[in-house]
Amino acid sequence: MSQKTTRRDFIKQTSVLGAAYWVSGAPRAFAKEASPLERVRYACIGIGGKGESDSRDASKHGDVVAICDIEEARLEKRGKSKRFRKAEQFLDYREMLTEMGDKIDAVTVSTPDHSHAPASAMAMKMGKACFTQKPLTHSIYEARRLGEIARESGVKTMMGNQGTSYSGLRKAAAVIRSGALGTIKEVHVWTNRPVWDQGKERPEATEIPDGVHWDLWLGPAPERPYAPGYHPFAWRGWWDFGTGALGDMACHTFNMPFMALDLSNPTSVVAESSGHNRDSYPQSSKIHFEFPSTANRPAIPVTWYDGGNRPSEDLLLGHGFKTRIRNGQTVENPAGAIIVGDQGTLYSWGDYGPDWVLLPEGEVKEPAVEFEESPGHFTEFHQAITGERKQATSNFPDYAGPLTETILLGNLAVWADGKKIEWDAKNLKPTNAPEVASIVKREYRDGYTI
Repeated sequence: MSQKTTRRDFIKQTSVLGAAYWVSGAPRAFAKEASPLERVRYACIGIGGKGESDSRDASKHGDVVAICDIEEARLEKRGKSKRFRKAEQFLDYREMLTEMGDKIDAVTVSTPDHSHAPASAMAMKMGKACFTQKPLTHSIYEARRLGEIARESGVKTMMGNQGTSYSGLRKAAAVIRSGALGTIKEVHVWTNRPVWDQGKERPEATEIPDGVHWDLWLGPAPERPYAPGYHPFAWRGWWDFGTGALGDMACHTFNMPFMALDLSNPTSVVAESSGHNRDSYPQSSKIHFEFPSTANRPAIPVTWYDGGNRPSEDLLLGHGFKTRIRNGQTVENPAGAIIVGDQGTLYSWGDYGPDWVLLPEGEVKEPAVEFEESPGHFTEFHQAITGERKQATSNFPDYAGPLTETILLGNLAVWADGKKIEWDAKNLKPTNAPEVASIVKREYRDGYTI
């Protein structure tokens, strides 16, 4: 693990380098153009949790030349596996990107939500293709900015909402766009999350475990003592680190309706919740979005439910919620989406959107539709890098960024605690609630920037 510079020297060095990449007008100076015959050189930021599968996907498509994680033991263990033995090991992604320079073509970013944007931005400004886990960012401003940086840098990008590549999801979106449901009247989306504690007071501070670099884990977030209620999983429930139930799952469950109906740039949003202390997300919420009309559909309301909330079963026209077997017992499927039209309803169950039925069953005819089959989610990203395709579907500027903006606007409404937010999407402004502007664009600790 490289530790060749002091923290002060390193921060100074990376700040100067970052400015140089940006001002020079040549953000691809470090990355040569790839051809379909080259081996793409990947660097993986975060190799635990979802980072384990993301780094494995990278190793199957190219060569992993560097891995980064704030846990020494995790780095050492990963480095012993066959696919990662030649990878350089780092604790700080800024040091990794600076030292590896032109040895990297692409990065995967699989950190807690609060570090997605600064890590992705630094990589893209250096000309690296970027695969970032969902939700793309921690704040609305970051989602917009990453899309802009991707365009300015000319790099290939993708968010890790894997359902985007599923044929069932793409077909459902095409069926809705075909007009088979008539005029769309309303949309409902729900999840069983959170499956971790939320809405509680901070856990008591304890000693930092050996080999865990807590300051690097905090990254751009405000300083606070280490406690076992944050790392490695429950960070999702804290405003400083995660994006709650909505951020965790909506990039999946909201994905199919978003693709079908272009659910970007809502005009207003308001939330009901079980209550929270603005430090930890509420245990449950219900969020109401209003979307303006587009050339392809009228204005429509969309409702999100979590923490045990869900839409009325009456919307399923007698079909009933799908069930599954868990621990030998029949339970209702914990997630889904319902798209209601004046001529029929589409009910999709599960987190990712590939399974669905048209209602009333036998009365709504499924049309023949065309859609692009995906070669696989990560494969789309890899093929975009090698030039085999123009871009991945869930790329930052056109898809992942707008989807993330919509989702995180729901959290802005949760923070506003019942106040209806009138939203100026073009300028990212809550026009009637300037007091929540700090949630639209968060401040970073020194040493981190986008």
